[in-house]
Amino acid sequence: MATQKKTTTRTKRAARKAPSKPTAAKPKAGELCTFAIRISPAERDAIHKAAGPRRATSFARAVLAAAARKDAKGIQAALNDVAKT
Repeated sequence: MATQKKTTTRTKRAARKAPSKPTAAKPKAGELCTFAIRISPAERDAIHKAAGPRRATSFARAVLAAAARKDAKGIQAALNDVAKT
């Protein structure tokens, strides 16, 4: 008995790629972590108003880091950057 090769055509469903699994996010240069604090909506609004659009996070980071180092000049520099906006 001779064997026959079975030929099939791919259906549209089979041709579709399976959804890829999300890969782990690659960390940027250096180790980064998240530091969360709870603030009132009024405090949040004041930070956004002071820092300007899309700068609240960098402003808060600069002030918190300077305060942790007891760096009054760093805090003043962050305040001066905010005053320019």
